[in-house]
Amino acid sequence: MAATKHQEVGHKSLLQSDALYQYILETSVYPREPQAMKELREVTAKHPWNLMTTSADEGQFLNLLLKLINAKNTMEIGVYTGYSLLSTALALPEDGKILALDINRENYEIGLPIIKKAGVAHKIDFREGHALPLLDQMIEDAKCHGSFDFIFVDADKDNYLNYHQRLIDLVRIGGVIGYDNTLWNGSLVAPPDAPLRNIFDPLPFAFIPNILQFICKQVSIFGCQRTRSTDMPRKAKRFTSTSPFHTHKTN
Repeated sequence: MAATKHQEVGHKSLLQSDALYQYILETSVYPREPQAMKELREVTAKHPWNLMTTSADEGQFLNLLLKLINAKNTMEIGVYTGYSLLSTALALPEDGKILALDINRENYEIGLPIIKKAGVAHKIDFREGHALPLLDQMIEDAKCHGSFDFIFVDADKDNYLNYHQRLIDLVRIGGVIGYDNTLWNGSLVAPPDAPLRNIFDPLPFAFIPNILQFICKQVSIFGCQRTRSTDMPRKAKRFTSTSPFHTHKTN
C-alpha cells in the first residue's frame, strides 16, 4: 500500500509519519474546522508563500486555548493571510478585540473578504508596519500594561527576544504569549549538513535559542514547549509557548 502524504501546506511536522498526521487531520481537525477557516486555508494553499500559513491543527489549538483562558483582548504579530487571525476572532466573544500587526497588508487582504463574510472583521484592528515602534509606544502608555489576555507571535524570528521584552509588560498576569516556530522544524539540533538546513532560513538557528534561554531564567514566567508542527512557545506572566512555545505570566 502506498504511503499517504498529508495535505496540510502549513504543516512543518516533527511527526515521522505523514499518514499519522493525515489521520489526525481527517479525524480531529477537518471535521470541526469552521467553513470560513476551510475556505481561507484553501485560498492560502494557492499562494506562493503558503508555507508561512498556520496549519489547521494549530488553528484548532489556538481556538481552544483562547476559549480556555476566556480571552477577550489579544494581539497577533505576523498575520500573513489571516488563518490564525480568523481562528482567534471566531474564538473571542462578540466584543473581543485583536490588534493585528504585519508589514504586508496585501497578504492580509487575501483573507479579508472571508473574514468579513464570517462576521468577525469588526473584532480586528489591523496595523500595517513594523511592530517594535508600536510596541514601544504602548509601553509608554500605562493603560496598555497588563491589558492583553493572549498574544501570538509568528513574525521575524530575529526579533523574538525584542518582542518578548516588550510584550511581557503588555500581557496580563495569568495571560499567555505564544511564539511560533521555536523548534524550526527540528532543524535547530540538526547537523550543519542536514537537508533541513538548506530548506529553512538559517537566521533562527542563532536567535531562537536566545529567547528560550531568556524565558527559562525569568521567575515570573512559566514556559511550556509543544512539539507540534510549527513549534509555538507559550508565556504565562505570564505563560509562554514554543514549537509552539507558550509562556504563562504568574506574577
